[in-house]
Amino acid sequence: MSAALPARVMLRLQLGSRVRAGWARVRSSWALILQASAAAGLSYGIGLYVFGHEMPFFAPVAAWIALGFSRDRSVRRVAELAIGVAIGVAAGDLVVHVIGSGIWQMALVLAASALVGRFLDRGALLTTQAGVQAIVIVGLPQIGGGPFGRWIDALVGGVVALAVALLTPTDPRRHPRTLAQAAVHELTEVLDVLARGLRTRSVDDVEAALLTGRASQPALDEWRDAARSAAELVRLAPAHRRHRGELDAMVVQSVLLDRAMRSARVLARRSIAAVDEGHVAPGLPHVADVVGSAARATDDLALALGTGQDPHPTRERLLGVAASLDPYTLAPDDWQAQSLVLLLRSLVVDLLEAAGTDPEGARATLPEL
Repeated sequence: MSAALPARVMLRLQLGSRVRAGWARVRSSWALILQASAAAGLSYGIGLYVFGHEMPFFAPVAAWIALGFSRDRSVRRVAELAIGVAIGVAAGDLVVHVIGSGIWQMALVLAASALVGRFLDRGALLTTQAGVQAIVIVGLPQIGGGPFGRWIDALVGGVVALAVALLTPTDPRRHPRTLAQAAVHELTEVLDVLARGLRTRSVDDVEAALLTGRASQPALDEWRDAARSAAELVRLAPAHRRHRGELDAMVVQSVLLDRAMRSARVLARRSIAAVDEGHVAPGLPHVADVVGSAARATDDLALALGTGQDPHPTRERLLGVAASLDPYTLAPDDWQAQSLVLLLRSLVVDLLEAAGTDPEGARATLPEL
């Protein structure tokens, strides 16, 4: 990248992308975190005031572990985690009460709790939590509540977590939708800034578009991972199988948008030479207009993905953009602008496919070369 872009501007652009991605994660998780926090507080209150335990530490621990901010709050998963915590705490309490604590007791209680977990269920979550909690129990001093007070606290936290999971069903599409909208907005930002740079022949703007595209990769990766995770979840959860089609489609869309972003970065790199003041490029204003139209269509696509709506208006707008991508018509005497149009064709095809156009139909809309 050229040194024309000041370091503080580069830092601001990178921070802007990270902040937008961070807010997208917060928007998708705040309700889950508040629910789990309330469950942890309720569990602690029950242990403190109902059972009279001096420090019911393991009640909120069990509730938070079982719920956390995970979108997967199926009854089976929450039960696995809650039972795993209860088994580990019970095994640790029993060993400490009978034979005390120490090095060999730590190893013994870990092995015993893990074996019991494997016997009860094939899930790795249960066994892992059983072992972790057993280690914690042996390593911490006993604080009131009798020999099985900590086990009762863990049981309370698990029951509260199960109640929350049953009473607050979650939509597995919500998190991927939020991340999709944020990630596609990053591509909109790249195209908007790039269009401005091409129109004004500003190297700084074009480089800013390139840097924004590079900084947005974590948002795209997070969306892809979340979509894949949600798609796998609905295959195992009968209550959510009706969402399988949308989530499978979103996995494909995340890959297509990642390709579109890569094409946008290549387009921005190639544009740096095209806007150089030492070159005559009369076709750049026309290319800038097309890039701007692609940016508006991408913004529409972001909204459709974020709300789960059919992106029909986006397809119509992108079809118009694709039909205009004839390099010899847009820039008949400007080979540099023509090269940009050729790169833009690939980006628009990816966007069309992400908007629901089949691959052959997307390519068929492009003018023949």
